[in-house]
Amino acid sequence: MTTANTATSAKNSVDRSHLGTLSVLAWTGDPEAGHDMPYLLVYSLGDGAGSAEEGEAALLGMIADCGAKAGDMSDATSASVTSPVRLLVEAGQAVLNMPHLSAQCPAPPEWLAAADGRGHAHVIIASRPWPEAKPGEQITEESLQTYLGDEETLLSSAHILVRVSQLRS
Repeated sequence: MTTANTATSAKNSVDRSHLGTLSVLAWTGDPEAGHDMPYLLVYSLGDGAGSAEEGEAALLGMIADCGAKAGDMSDATSASVTSPVRLLVEAGQAVLNMPHLSAQCPAPPEWLAAADGRGHAHVIIASRPWPEAKPGEQITEESLQTYLGDEETLLSSAHILVRVSQLRS
């Protein structure tokens, strides 16, 4: 498994002070085992002002503004679907734009190959904070599996399949 992550700030229509630090993590499974889906995880460190409930409410508001619902899978890969979640891949970076977040995330070569091959990525927006996954620090496969393998995390997250766009030359 390969990962990369970065932090960014959010816009103001959802109370930014409740969101805390938002981060994006890019990873793929083992391509040799047939798990070559490119994933992007959007999560909060849970360091926002206010209570944990206010933080979760702000994240759920962000999910709703993305046209998604916690616990559901949305498919925005069809050309007929207009999604507020957009993904541009360029120069080794995954650039994710969605309501309340614009983030540029370095992507591992395996992630880039999977995104190119599939033409889409699986974006997971978590409403449950992950304070242990600080930007710039190594995230182990075990830590990621523990966080995302938790049923509460999975059921409180939105899952969106998003088309990969590239700049035209």
